[in-house]
Amino acid sequence: MTVFRAHASSLRQPQRLPCRRGAIERIPYPVCLIPLIAQWIWLGLRYRSLTLPSCANPGITAGGLVGDCKSEYFDRMGPRAHARIAPYVLLCGHGATSLTNALKAMREHGLMFPVVAKPDLGWCGYGVRRINTTTELQSYLTQFPAGAALLLQRYLSEPGEAGIFYMREPGQVTGRIVGLLLRHHPQVVGDGKRTIAQLLDDDPRLRHRFRHHLNCDHHNVATIPRAGERVRLSTIGSFRVGATYEDGIRHQSDILTATVDSIACDMPQFHAGRLDVRFASIHALRRGQFTIMEVNGAGSEAGQAWDPKYTLRQAYRIVFAKQRMLFALGAINRARGHRPIRLTALVRHWLHQQAILRHYPASN
Repeated sequence: MTVFRAHASSLRQPQRLPCRRGAIERIPYPVCLIPLIAQWIWLGLRYRSLTLPSCANPGITAGGLVGDCKSEYFDRMGPRAHARIAPYVLLCGHGATSLTNALKAMREHGLMFPVVAKPDLGWCGYGVRRINTTTELQSYLTQFPAGAALLLQRYLSEPGEAGIFYMREPGQVTGRIVGLLLRHHPQVVGDGKRTIAQLLDDDPRLRHRFRHHLNCDHHNVATIPRAGERVRLSTIGSFRVGATYEDGIRHQSDILTATVDSIACDMPQFHAGRLDVRFASIHALRRGQFTIMEVNGAGSEAGQAWDPKYTLRQAYRIVFAKQRMLFALGAINRARGHRPIRLTALVRHWLHQQAILRHYPASN
């Protein structure tokens, strides 16, 4: 397990939420999906298409519902939007993922270690790993599926991470932020006595998440952190590995909205999605000062619903509202001549994505 250490006083981000399970998190995931699937089917019948949200972002694979690659969004960005992305290089094609070619590509794009390696076709942080050395890069490339594309991106050290949900009605000049998700990476706080492994075992939520989802056969878990020292336990801020999600919509500002709108409008026919960003502090985020890690489309989860403060009714209300907006956007674009993807094609994209996830290297 790779850990990232910092004294508590050095972190300039919102106070981490208590590691308690929210109402929606306590429900088995398949059961949790039943109301969402039921509403989706109802909306599909109402709008006469189960795949209508795929029209939300014309030109992106399935509108970003599933099967879309990170590079698709980057490739569509104009210079204004592209300037906000953390520097990266895409490795694809025969021989591109060899160590020699990867190091050459890093040099040509001004990348130095540490970098973040991640699949171009990803989901929920699978295969995302911080790479610190040439040896670690070689190990990652060796484990990566042959023929699959990946990105190497500059590692962003800013402590804050957020998902900014954006929607803009086709034909409108400006859009709006419809959700602001703050991600708190899984972490333990040292007491000067117990090891990282012991601290992890004392947190039921983290113990469950890490034992099921992370590469725990690594190093450092026997280390005893200093009293008050925060130890971050993963590279990714994903719910599936124990991150805590917080609804941060109260931090929305006119400057932030204008900044996000400027970026989104520099991506042709991008109407619904989420910018995943890193930032130095909440004040910086409110001023529109952030760096984009990646962009996701219509399939972006309304993760703020997993904020532990929300009741089950409140959580579902958030997700239901997001699904209604997607169908409404899709209907507008369908009226403008865009056609939704066929259901069979959507299923094929989903099956392919789920199949390849199993072959990615473990996250750290």
